[in-house]
Amino acid sequence: MDIIEMKLSELVKPERNVRIHTEQQLKEFERSVRMFGQIRPIVIDENNVILAGNGLYDTLVAMGKKTADVYRYDNLTENQKKKLMIADNKIFSLGIENLETLNCFLEELQGDLDIPGFDEEILKQMVSEAEDITDKLSEYGTLDDEEIQSIKENAERKEQQIQRIEAGQESAQQAEETLQQGSEGGSEETTEVRKFVTCPNCGEKIWL
Repeated sequence: MDIIEMKLSELVKPERNVRIHTEQQLKEFERSVRMFGQIRPIVIDENNVILAGNGLYDTLVAMGKKTADVYRYDNLTENQKKKLMIADNKIFSLGIENLETLNCFLEELQGDLDIPGFDEEILKQMVSEAEDITDKLSEYGTLDDEEIQSIKENAERKEQQIQRIEAGQESAQQAEETLQQGSEGGSEETTEVRKFVTCPNCGEKIWL
């Protein structure tokens, strides 16, 4: 594809355009041009009529630019020109964002979120929420040292109880009553510790 530079004054806007460009979109076009320059050519036919890139053309004119990078088709039929205009406006709208990759990129930018096409404050909120979710997920299955020690002690008491029953020193009924009394008494030494976290997505309790 040979891209040439042409004067904007030589380009012709089509009488009909498939895409309606909003004021907000044109503002984002301008942000992009100021940040990166013209990143794709304006596509025209043999009569310099614009087939793709009308929004970019309007932006460059509003910015006071005099020239633009252009790609010209010289051998399209009228039907092909119309199909090109329709396809160019539709194909890009069919894609969807990979949110996982997007979030990774946003985090790697480390707060530098001035990105054409996006509201900077919304992006900051997205990154903040992603970090909160990551923090909550990282807590799943974790216990502090005190909770771990309490669970170990409770397991040891149960093991000792089983050993006494097997040795004939205590009946199974007595052992059950002892365990129930310890649970009802609320003693920290005998109460079994159960840990749960709340899923940030569905709100369900997950018992550990």
